[in-house]
Amino acid sequence: MPPARGLHAHVLDTLGQRIVDGALDPGTVVRPELVADEFGVSRSVVREALRVLQSLGLVEPRQRVGTQVLGIGSWELLAPTVIRWRGASPAYFVQQRELLELRLGVEPVAASLTAGGSGASAVLDAAQDMLAACAREDSRAYLEADVRFHRALLTGSGNAVFAHFAGTVEALLRTRTSESRDTITRWTREAALRHEAVGHALVAGDGAAAAAATTALVGVTRDEFIAEAPRG
Repeated sequence: MPPARGLHAHVLDTLGQRIVDGALDPGTVVRPELVADEFGVSRSVVREALRVLQSLGLVEPRQRVGTQVLGIGSWELLAPTVIRWRGASPAYFVQQRELLELRLGVEPVAASLTAGGSGASAVLDAAQDMLAACAREDSRAYLEADVRFHRALLTGSGNAVFAHFAGTVEALLRTRTSESRDTITRWTREAALRHEAVGHALVAGDGAAAAAATTALVGVTRDEFIAEAPRG
């Protein structure tokens, strides 16, 4: 039998994915005894999973009713775990568009603050690692460099809220490798060059140019996802 922590993670991921997929509608009562029977685990394992789901806004215990599933309006949509579940659901493209629109309002400002600072070179280094990975056709290395790029951009701003948002962006980037659709997730030199343009502006200390290059970078990605999204 897997260790208790592994059982908890399995129950948590399965229930969370079912809620996000819509297999458990809002208002559905989750009965711990039935979940325990289904997974062959103790009720304490189920209760632990439900506590995490509650912290993420997916369920809520109600007196004389039980633990009920909540709608998307209550979910912690910026939490990496929720992003991962939505990324594996039919809402994949919707989530990409929504969070890319949010990133358009955040990352250019972060870039203007990072420009000329001690963290600027880390952004450029990551962009150049993306170019090198692209030349090798190494998608894993490309993704890791992309994650480092955006983390350095946000943390280099000196704004603690922007730095915290880096976890959200990383989770979103990582959903692109967890699905099988043929999308713009294929790595391209043009995308890496857009990242490099941001890095050069940051190292030059040109906040306005860095913000403009970041707007172009995120905007192109958003437009590509909108174009790739299924119609209807």
